[in-house]
Amino acid sequence: MSPEEMEALQEWRRNRFRILVCIDGSDESYESLHFAAQMGKGDECDIIILYVRPIDQGLRTGGLEVRVARENMLDWGLELPGIDHLKRGLDLLIEEGHMEEEWDATHATQRTWGDPVGESKIEYRRESGKSIVLKLKTAPDVAAGILDQYELGPYNLMILGRPSRWQGEIRSFWDAGVGQKVAMLSPCSVLVAREREVGRGHFICTDGSAQSMEALRRAAVLAHYCGEPITLFSVARNHEGRARAEDIVAGAKAMLDEHGIEVADSLTAVGDPVQQILEAGADHSLIAVSSGKARLKRFLSGSVAFSVLGRAPNSVLSIR
Repeated sequence: MSPEEMEALQEWRRNRFRILVCIDGSDESYESLHFAAQMGKGDECDIIILYVRPIDQGLRTGGLEVRVARENMLDWGLELPGIDHLKRGLDLLIEEGHMEEEWDATHATQRTWGDPVGESKIEYRRESGKSIVLKLKTAPDVAAGILDQYELGPYNLMILGRPSRWQGEIRSFWDAGVGQKVAMLSPCSVLVAREREVGRGHFICTDGSAQSMEALRRAAVLAHYCGEPITLFSVARNHEGRARAEDIVAGAKAMLDEHGIEVADSLTAVGDPVQQILEAGADHSLIAVSSGKARLKRFLSGSVAFSVLGRAPNSVLSIR
């Protein structure tokens, strides 16, 4: 693809809502696909399912096997890491009501990192322009592969399954897991998907800043699109700030009213923001928080969004 064609493709993608769903084969990672299926049901939304395979991963193939692999990823006769996981992901989207119509399929491969099989993808596209992509990516490590895939996007949202571990801010600089690295470094919004309970509503937090209010608007549009009731929430660090917190949620509700988005409830609290969000938001399907710090600052000083992402028992959307 020429540079001009690539630029035209990326410009077209920037006008769509693109969801990157990262799976690793664990049951927890497939929870992310339930969210993607719910959020990505419109024709203006594309879903890309990604599995990252570390380079070579003990794989050795002959020339004939590589040729067969490149003919059609889903018909591979090889037990390649990730293929069965991508198939399962596609089956789950079909169960959720996607791909009920006719879709055109295209397949592409490329060599990378000197790996014998390289990368491969199959894209299903229908006449409206909506696409579902299965991508088997090769990279030195999984987190690097996910972040590199963003650069090939772009994407509006990354969805990850529940991380196996989540370190505190200081230790995470050296010993973060895949999910934590991606959540800290991703340029776009990140949803950490834990067990989903539809209908319990989205709990959207704001501190009243311009960036936080814009994040609240985007989260509310998403909740409205998913048919989830909305609860607005703001925290004052002391009792003197309670009145301002009440003004913040009142202003947020008025803003959403202007957009025709109904708010089910508005709440405020006093105390540590992380603790109050965790306690008040625990009974909801999803907690939405604004992540406004630059990537390096998220490493060095942490943020409310970073702490909520790691500590909440339910799903968390960090909006950037």
